[in-house]
Amino acid sequence: MCMKDSANNLLNMIVKNRIMHKYSKRRIFDIFYCRFLIFENKHKNSVDFIFMHVILISTATEQGAKAMKLLEEVQLKLVSSLKGKDLLTLLDYTSEEVQQLVELATQLKIITKEGKCPRLLEGKTLGMIFEKHSTRTRISFEVGMNQLGGKGMFMHARDLQIGRGESIYDTAHVLSGYLDGIMIRANSHAMVKELAEHATIPVINGLTDIYHPCQVLADLETIAENKGELKGLKIAYVGDGNNVAHSLVVASAHVGMNVAVATPVGYECDTEVIAKAQAIAAANGSTITITNDPVEAVLNADVVYADVWTSMGQEEEAAKRLQDFAGYQINDELVSYSKPNYMFLHCLPAHREEEVATSVIDGPNSYIFEQAENRLHAQKAVLASILA
Repeated sequence: MCMKDSANNLLNMIVKNRIMHKYSKRRIFDIFYCRFLIFENKHKNSVDFIFMHVILISTATEQGAKAMKLLEEVQLKLVSSLKGKDLLTLLDYTSEEVQQLVELATQLKIITKEGKCPRLLEGKTLGMIFEKHSTRTRISFEVGMNQLGGKGMFMHARDLQIGRGESIYDTAHVLSGYLDGIMIRANSHAMVKELAEHATIPVINGLTDIYHPCQVLADLETIAENKGELKGLKIAYVGDGNNVAHSLVVASAHVGMNVAVATPVGYECDTEVIAKAQAIAAANGSTITITNDPVEAVLNADVVYADVWTSMGQEEEAAKRLQDFAGYQINDELVSYSKPNYMFLHCLPAHREEEVATSVIDGPNSYIFEQAENRLHAQKAVLASILA
């Protein structure tokens, strides 16, 4: 076998096994150039010399160009500790894993716009079960799987036997034999936990009544892209103490952001979720403030966040909620207490002139559409790390 063939085989092995996963391309070059100088006269058949041959000589060839492209792919820092792991709530992840997912999402966004998104999930299928209507969750997961080389399979719960009473136990085992992963957008978090308990493939929470982890990963990505360092920033959430509020508090605690949540009396966040988030915040040097005063929450905030007052399944409560949430609209007067360069975020869909004034959501401080786009890239970070 000639040196060139040996070099190409070695490079394929390195890329396949992610041996150089933690190094940048420049660092790889430096390592092997130094070793080349040392071994040049004594070990010209060594693997170091062969790898140097790939870097310095074969880049002009078609095979060399493919090799360099693969090296660029190796630079993607997947969160390897999450491989094969469920994503039910960010309480199950470490702060380092959450931060790494945000960084990976940004990296995937950049290379996707450059037309270089690697097909890490070639031949893999994600089953997507929906009990609730969806725009951003369905499209971002389906497009994300496609961009990563896999396939997303949409399944409405009413079309499956689970919608006619088949047990979660049986459903989990059957789907595990067909799919590589399950994403589910469901009414009950308890049901999703049961599905994950019995499935032998990873389960990703696309939304439940208690948590919405994929949404807040996109939120963190959006804030980081526009504010830089997350640690020490203040984010204020005004509205219902719901699944988004829970996940936002947990995610903020993981990255060292100070978070304030203002809700009407009777609509506060779950105390158990807050207690767990408080422990994470304490470890990362940040604070969590729970209040019924929206002005206290948004005071000097870097980010102001809203969600609808009436979520799916709560339609019968709509009239009462409109009355109870009076005074909690995010409008020009309220955001005047925030920092002048505050960011406004909303997980969408939005009801203009209810939870947020049109002048705010469509104003210069609004990042809602960038936030919505980032669902795609945050989803890809999760999918790549868990399924690749």
